[in-house]
Amino acid sequence: MNSVLPPSTGRRQVSWGTPLTYALALAIAAVSIAPVIYVVIGGFRTTPQIVADPAGLPDPFVWDNYARVLTQSNFWQQAFNSAVIALGTTLAVVVLGMAAAFVLARYSFRGREGLYTFFTLGLLFPAGAAILPLYLMLRDLNLVNSYYAVILPQVAFSLPLTIVILRPFLSAIPRELEDAASIDGASRLGFLWRIAMPLSRPALVTVGVLAFVASWNSFLLPLLVLSDVNLHTLPLGVQNFSSQYTTDTAGVLAFTSLAMLPALLFFTLAEKQIVGGLQGAVKG
Repeated sequence: MNSVLPPSTGRRQVSWGTPLTYALALAIAAVSIAPVIYVVIGGFRTTPQIVADPAGLPDPFVWDNYARVLTQSNFWQQAFNSAVIALGTTLAVVVLGMAAAFVLARYSFRGREGLYTFFTLGLLFPAGAAILPLYLMLRDLNLVNSYYAVILPQVAFSLPLTIVILRPFLSAIPRELEDAASIDGASRLGFLWRIAMPLSRPALVTVGVLAFVASWNSFLLPLLVLSDVNLHTLPLGVQNFSSQYTTDTAGVLAFTSLAMLPALLFFTLAEKQIVGGLQGAVKG
């Protein structure tokens, strides 16, 4: 019995498991990770070692740079300021983003899609373009030199992405589940708290981590609205330290390593949740 072969399309199927693909992925990972490794390792060297061999390894390891940074009171004050601002921003983004996304996903009203489009257009708005009018508005509200001057704008700029990620998760929850909860006596808020939020955990972790990391690494906004040195965050602390110790390259690298470590660890620990959250948003 002769078998019938499917006609050839003339195109060669691409296999994403080829060695070339892996080599490209490793090259991209190396380009992304190499600067971080260089900064961390550079903190364990002395400035003369870095000048003599910029790409060398510590020989021997020097711990004085990190110890000197950790014993400075300014570092811990700046770390506290960064933590307060980042945690405040993250909490507000998650709460407000969840509330707005829940309404846009589960309620039907006139103009719903137009309102959602308005939020998505916020992704196209460059934050740098609003710095000057934003500063003038914060000054008129007497919020300059306060945590609110950083937290409130960061929440506003983070909400569009938060809603775009959360809405598909909330829309994917079956309507029958909400009806069953209503029959059991759960209100809309009860359904949100007891059912919708646990089911949307990957998305909530995703938006929370993204908001935390973006707030922790923010530089331009705190630079403009926090002229009080006691309110400076760690990114501003890196600038101040590098300006004060211009010749101490190893110390600057150590300070930079410690400044970026919390955000890096936070992002690494939640990596799997972030991937799941973004996949769910794309599927939705």
